[in-house]
Amino acid sequence: MGANIKNLRIRIKSVDSTLHLTNAMGLVASSKIRKATEKMMKAREYSAAHEESINLLLACRESEKSPFVKKHEGNRTKIIVIAGDRGLAGGYNSNVFKLAAQYPDAEIRTIGKKAAERFDTAPISVEKFTYADCIGLARDLCRGYAENEFDKLFVIHTNYISVMSQEAVITQLLPLNTENKKASTGIIFEPDELTVLNALIPEYVAGKLYAFVRESNACEQVARRNAMDSASKNAEDMLDSLYLEYNRARQGAITQEITEIVAAY
Repeated sequence: MGANIKNLRIRIKSVDSTLHLTNAMGLVASSKIRKATEKMMKAREYSAAHEESINLLLACRESEKSPFVKKHEGNRTKIIVIAGDRGLAGGYNSNVFKLAAQYPDAEIRTIGKKAAERFDTAPISVEKFTYADCIGLARDLCRGYAENEFDKLFVIHTNYISVMSQEAVITQLLPLNTENKKASTGIIFEPDELTVLNALIPEYVAGKLYAFVRESNACEQVARRNAMDSASKNAEDMLDSLYLEYNRARQGAITQEITEIVAAY
């Protein structure tokens, strides 16, 4: 009986320690969510403005001559995989990796330390990835596509649907999708439409990348907070059960001692 009580005390102490940890991690994630979602909304607006300009330019007849609109005949695929910097975020990272696994022949570049671990690439923090970093990456990617180094460019990232719902998705960036182009508005671009389009595309790609990075980071923080809330609830339920078992064991031990004392007389 005494050994059982001792084991229960050890288990209670262990679960209580875990509960303190999950509560602390949940609070840290909660403090980051507001800042992350604010950055996400601003990045979305910036990307949408670029997309509006690109769709206007794609309506021009000359846009078909752009190297970023022309489709390549091959199937060499490059994918930018955006995951988190840390674990303990529920299925956030694993959902991204499951989607990436569907493209075993693709060339992978990563943003996020967990993605770097998964694909054995240089560690790059998604939380600290700036717009300047996106500009540098976008220019390199656009140059590579124009020089026929690969045929398609995709990004695997996570869509923020709501606080309780996030979804890993894949989005094509190059060649440009011309399905959403607007009807010609008669706007005159200087020096000409094609020059302006080609100059804007790296900025457009950078804007999309930055929006995906900020949205994915917001999803990571929300997923971690939700995971820690769930873990804390499970720990509390386990503690209640252990305390009940512990109190019963103590009561049994006390009853046994009283019985032995009475029997001795």
